[in-house]
Amino acid sequence: MKEVKNETKKQQLMDSSGYLQQFSTDMTSHTRLFRIEAGEYIVKEGERPDYLFYLAQGRAKLYVTMPNGRVSLIDFFTSPCFIGEMELLNEEFEVRAVQAIETSWCLALGMKQHRNQLLNDVIFLRSLCILLSVKNYRNIISATQNQSFPLANRLAAFILLTQNEGVYQEKHTQAAEYLGVSYRHLLYVLAQFQRDGLIGKQGGGYLIREPKILAGLAREMAPDEEQFL
Repeated sequence: MKEVKNETKKQQLMDSSGYLQQFSTDMTSHTRLFRIEAGEYIVKEGERPDYLFYLAQGRAKLYVTMPNGRVSLIDFFTSPCFIGEMELLNEEFEVRAVQAIETSWCLALGMKQHRNQLLNDVIFLRSLCILLSVKNYRNIISATQNQSFPLANRLAAFILLTQNEGVYQEKHTQAAEYLGVSYRHLLYVLAQFQRDGLIGKQGGGYLIREPKILAGLAREMAPDEEQFL
């Protein structure tokens, strides 16, 4: 993760993401800009973040390491959204890892410097309430989809959500756990996608050859989801 000193880029991202509308006062002068490459961590597990991040452009994923050492994929973040809001609200909150899926841009406010101000900002707190309700609703929908749709539809959506520059590289064990299926079932459907020409093996991952067909499968679950249109 690298801080970028570029006021023009910062202003562009603030304008396009609705960043300034999340606060009751103009936070421009207090805001820093970071570029995060694919695979880099925005927040490292167990390390309290120095900043409240606002994902202005890009996608990221949330991980947790279980007591037995197993790493589980929990959730996905798509811009625009806050990252680190739970650590801001509760200083005792156990920090989870957030990793960029693709090259991403974050606007950031120093956690220590602005914590009191933010926790007394009614507009900001309202934005957080909306964000948390959206996350909760998304998790409910995801759980419902796991029970209602075949793995082919869910895996198609998962591949499109986690791909970077047309390549899917998620670990099979984590994908299977997230999708609520057996490792064997996941491999069977991936093999079917390969036979149908939707994806092709490439190095340690899969090249997406037919994104429109995968998007069609994903839309059967979520017709209005913008990322699948």
